[in-house]
Amino acid sequence: MPRVILSGGGTAGHVNPALAIGEIIKEAYPGTEFLYVGTPDGIERRLAAEAKIAYEDIRVAGFQRKLTLKNIKRNITAADYLIHSGKRAKEIIESFKPDLVIGTGGYVSEPIVHKAAAMGIRTVIHEQNAFPGVTTKLLSKKADRIMLTVGEAASAFRPRDRQRCVITGLPVRSGFVRDRLTKEEARKRLGLSEKICILSTGGTLGAGRINETVSDLIAWYKESGLKVNHIHSYGKNGRGSFVASLKAKGIELKDHPELIVREFIDDMPTCMEAADLIISRCGAGALTEIQAVGCGSVLIPSPIVAENHQYYNGRVLSDAGAAILIEQKELTSSLLINTVSELINDPARLRELGENASRLYIKDTPERILGVIKEVLG
Repeated sequence: MPRVILSGGGTAGHVNPALAIGEIIKEAYPGTEFLYVGTPDGIERRLAAEAKIAYEDIRVAGFQRKLTLKNIKRNITAADYLIHSGKRAKEIIESFKPDLVIGTGGYVSEPIVHKAAAMGIRTVIHEQNAFPGVTTKLLSKKADRIMLTVGEAASAFRPRDRQRCVITGLPVRSGFVRDRLTKEEARKRLGLSEKICILSTGGTLGAGRINETVSDLIAWYKESGLKVNHIHSYGKNGRGSFVASLKAKGIELKDHPELIVREFIDDMPTCMEAADLIISRCGAGALTEIQAVGCGSVLIPSPIVAENHQYYNGRVLSDAGAAILIEQKELTSSLLINTVSELINDPARLRELGENASRLYIKDTPERILGVIKEVLG
């Protein structure tokens, strides 16, 4: 049975694909031994532990592009880590003796994948975004295969490296592919009526601008007398402020069963299945899940992510007629209200957005990923 190192970190958007790929391999090769390589205190350590995967760490840090005194000090530390990361990666590889090393992005995956390739060990990388990150671009020169969520990402690589690119899609949580609910079943489970349902989220941390405009959107429903189910996740950064903003507008949640407002949604598959329209950031995972349920969306890319990659992710859907893309610098409450109002009043357009989203979804992602793994392992 193969021995596999997984590596990716910094955000759950890099870690979850690595763990999902691990599950795909484990299902095909039940005796596979895994090792996760990440930073000492990154989110990947906790998520790997929850998945019951052994863990080794490498101290690495990203370089800051904006030159301030504080960032210069950070870059000195990052340079020191970089100098020693190759030695540490070699120690891990020699100890674990992997047959395959898989990197899913974040600077932590660079030293282990780079060193494995230099040592003649098979390597595969996966890029989640339409605009590849720096780590993926660096590793693309050496990896045996480059798995892509969307074909648009291939244009960022050198022509010679594109020959090793394979469009696999992005694995989604099992709730999106197994025991799926109908829209009616999902709404019943959530205690919602059969009226139109809108889901909005700014991610785990939340997004201030989305929270502000969604608060005004919900108030608009009441002012207009519209019967709308609305599910909203305000995130960690909206704790205390979002519910207070609704109260200031005269909206008490206990009086409105059609409103589900939470800091974090722990049953996202059910909520997405219930929705007719989703308002969301443009993380690769979220967009793949939107495609999986075939739902129309209003997408608001985060402006503070590396290389503005969320904008390019969102463009894939908007260019395919599957979503309406609004950059945050253009987002106002009136624009969001007008956009939602137009979609509510045009069910055919809303259905078209969902149908186009569904067409983008790659249903056989696990099979495609497994095909790459089998080819590389020989």
